[in-house]
Amino acid sequence: MRRATVITVSDRSAAGLREDASGPVGVDLLREAGWDCPDAVVIPDGADSVERALRAAVASGVELVVTTGGTGVSPRDETPEGTARVIERELPGLAEELRRRGAAEKPAGMLTRGVAGVVGQTLIVNLPGKPAAVSSGIPIVLSVAGHVGDQLAGGDH
Repeated sequence: MRRATVITVSDRSAAGLREDASGPVGVDLLREAGWDCPDAVVIPDGADSVERALRAAVASGVELVVTTGGTGVSPRDETPEGTARVIERELPGLAEELRRRGAAEKPAGMLTRGVAGVVGQTLIVNLPGKPAAVSSGIPIVLSVAGHVGDQLAGGDH
């Protein structure tokens, strides 16, 4: 069974001031698709906390890490910056498709700065922190995640 992790990036949720609404959506969708995925991890905003959480997830051996939140333009939205410190190779087409689909659903979707890329045997994808964005983004991620995992493991095209 393939393994995934969802990381919610939110100062308010990490402080217990707001319930994590987007992480559980991602977890449920990944589980429904047959992935082994524990409950979402909630961390505060900031590039340093994102980097630490991603490195821990990668070290655990998961094939897929999905982050939710921290991809906007607010001063503390630094998920892409923390992710860029971890990934070895960016997958801009995946991030572009997520933005394209998000913008088709809601104009503000074009403002997400999320990135996608690989490190070692792991695919990392940033999604916005809204449950609707996670609901529409996870199927896009899943449409290629298996192929990416196979390729990272040395499989043929």
